[in-house]
Amino acid sequence: MSVELKLKNFTPNEIAKITGGSLELFGNADIESANKYISTSSSEGGEGVLFCAIKGQNVDGNDFIPDALERGSSCFLCQYVPDSAKNSGKPFCAVIVEDTIKAIGTLAAYYRKLSKAKFVAITGSVGKTTTKEFIYAVASASFKTHKTQGNYNNELGLPLTIFGIEPSHEVVVLEMGMSALGEIEYMTKIACPDIALVTNIGTSHLASLGTRENICRAKMEIRLGLGENGVLLLNADEPLLWEQSEMLETKPQLMSVYNRCGDYRAVNIRQKVDGMVYDLIYANKAVTNVEVPALGKHNVYNSLAAYAVGVILGMSDDQIRRGLKLFVGADMRQKIYDVGGITVIDDCYNASPESMRAAIDVLVSMAGKKNTRPAALLGDMLELGEYSRLMHDQLGQYAAQMQVQKLFCYGMMADIVAEAAIKKGIRADNVFVCLDIRDAQGMADMILQALSPGDILLVKASRAVAAERIIECMKKRRSKKKRI
Repeated sequence: MSVELKLKNFTPNEIAKITGGSLELFGNADIESANKYISTSSSEGGEGVLFCAIKGQNVDGNDFIPDALERGSSCFLCQYVPDSAKNSGKPFCAVIVEDTIKAIGTLAAYYRKLSKAKFVAITGSVGKTTTKEFIYAVASASFKTHKTQGNYNNELGLPLTIFGIEPSHEVVVLEMGMSALGEIEYMTKIACPDIALVTNIGTSHLASLGTRENICRAKMEIRLGLGENGVLLLNADEPLLWEQSEMLETKPQLMSVYNRCGDYRAVNIRQKVDGMVYDLIYANKAVTNVEVPALGKHNVYNSLAAYAVGVILGMSDDQIRRGLKLFVGADMRQKIYDVGGITVIDDCYNASPESMRAAIDVLVSMAGKKNTRPAALLGDMLELGEYSRLMHDQLGQYAAQMQVQKLFCYGMMADIVAEAAIKKGIRADNVFVCLDIRDAQGMADMILQALSPGDILLVKASRAVAAERIIECMKKRRSKKKRI
């Protein structure tokens, strides 16, 4: 990814001073030449492009310095310079650091301070990307807004997002993911947010963190980057976050549906065919009929967070309402297609026990309004560690409890989900199993044979399962059938 630096161009000399790296010169190199772009890919090397060489588990970016040099780059942030680059005869500068990713973070922290924008940081076990999109939609109704793109929510992606800030940006919305303690602390201290938000505490990352309490500790690190006047927003309906709110010296602002102590409370929640409607109580007033163009109670929470951010940014109720209506979900998150008369809810981006249950709730509600049969393809949920078997068993039970009519179980844990669903009441001949996630076509064929036009199908699994391939196979099969 190549990013154009619009707040400031960095010279090799400045990069060395900011990162604490050692500046090495080769040939007749110019230490004051401007770097207008930053990139982590040698294929994007060129004049004015700072190539940051990252040493990964399988590929060492330092080995690609000669390639970027050949393409025109003359400045490198790296851990060492290969002999082939040294002997190339081309003039260039190299800032040698111990850890390139950490050095990029240090450079990004410097760059962030050049912006006058308000920074909003979001984390949570479930819903952080959708909440980011809601906040972006709301802020964009009144401000020039920049946001995290795709999955650039980690220790490298966040700095690259910050490098994309322009002078005209007034609000920056950053998503922060993690897999271990300390990662969010690292990112929030780079971003120094004005507003920090934790959506909820779920069970993702139990494999690496062991308990929900540890997950909560990791997520709450986001507050460590807040400035003196920073605002922390927490979901008061999550017991672990409510407990944290009681312990903090500086009281956070709270969002809730059930907890009456919430500073922003959604009440009288209703579902329409294409979204949710609720009334909002905050600052001793009521705002009626807040409309959200997304289904499910979980999206009430997501939009509530965006509403709170809008208020903190100084927006009026009308401006915030207008922004909420601009919301567009991210790819593979609750996208709806028609495949040969079957309504398909594409929610393939990721999955956890909490988001699976929320998605099933949406499915059953939509099916009820359309008076049709709800069906679900449920794939593996990853990163659950020793709890994996239990939580897949509970998933199958929940699908049966919510009266999913046809269940398609996909992945290594498919038989666990299937067995639990059958024991809980789904007829065995309405449960289909595919243990091999490489066989997307086989799963697609099972679905097309079992479902009829008018049925509604939820497709959801963890990202690594790539369940969207099944939808593509269904589309191709239906398209081929039409041609025949």
